[in-house]
Amino acid sequence: MSGAKNIGLKSGSAPSPTRLRQIALVAKDLERAKCLLPVQTHVIGTEVIYEDPTLRQWGLKNFLIPLGGDFIEIVSPVKPNTTAGRLLSKRGDGGYMIIMQTEDARKRRDFIKSKGLAKLILTHEHDGVVCTQYHPKGFKGRLPRLVSCCRLQRSGGGMIPELDSHDITTDDPKPLTARFLPWHACGPNYKAYYSGMQRSSHFSLEGAVCRLEPGDVGHEAAAKQWEDIFGVTRSRDLLAFTNARLGFIRGLEGQPEGLASITVGVNGKDKLAGILERASEKGLCGDGWINMIGVKWYFVLTGVGDSKGKL
Repeated sequence: MSGAKNIGLKSGSAPSPTRLRQIALVAKDLERAKCLLPVQTHVIGTEVIYEDPTLRQWGLKNFLIPLGGDFIEIVSPVKPNTTAGRLLSKRGDGGYMIIMQTEDARKRRDFIKSKGLAKLILTHEHDGVVCTQYHPKGFKGRLPRLVSCCRLQRSGGGMIPELDSHDITTDDPKPLTARFLPWHACGPNYKAYYSGMQRSSHFSLEGAVCRLEPGDVGHEAAAKQWEDIFGVTRSRDLLAFTNARLGFIRGLEGQPEGLASITVGVNGKDKLAGILERASEKGLCGDGWINMIGVKWYFVLTGVGDSKGKL
């Protein structure tokens, strides 16, 4: 651990500024997913910013693409008997994790344990980064991840929750409020992926929607549960991250729980028009959305520089 200080929560249960830093999807064919998302196939027009070589020991491979200072990750199993593989067999390509960054994951972990709010799968600290991963059982709209340093244990039918934090350092004085921040999931070489974040600065992660399990109509209760456990500020049925919003919709018979949609902001009418045109050429367009990797993607025109309250 470094000698840097972690920002502390005012109290163990109080909501704390939290950033939706990364969304992970699982895909059977990683190379096809790589062709859909980055520059090579022109649909979104971003780039692969990192591929983590250590994931193979957990039976996975991945790649990450930047949306400004936030990320989309795609994982795929390379060995049998992985949670990613079981999810694919059960429902095909789709959501896997929602990764959140908070001010002090260590303090939040202690609060969660003291109240018995969630089962801790693992906790890991290195180089000023604190990662805490929780068992998804019992969570509404599960299939989130609050940052994963280790993909060792995956279970549950939806997204896996994990919460992390970065210490304040000279190089990272504002771990939540500055846009292009270090992120350990992208590897140790910040300079290498910083330029990629800047090149994708016309994109922003605006939000996501999780579908509850069939028969569950408590979308507002889901947001309240996440607020109580993870300390994310809530506005009725929406979680208000510093950069984005996460909502919940009622479960429907025949529709699996988990990630239903992602919304990406695009700064520039020409860039947005290009995405929609390329998606149409590939037959990926639905009614106002694009279908990729088992998830509906909504692209909306934004002016990031004029937005207030978002990164």
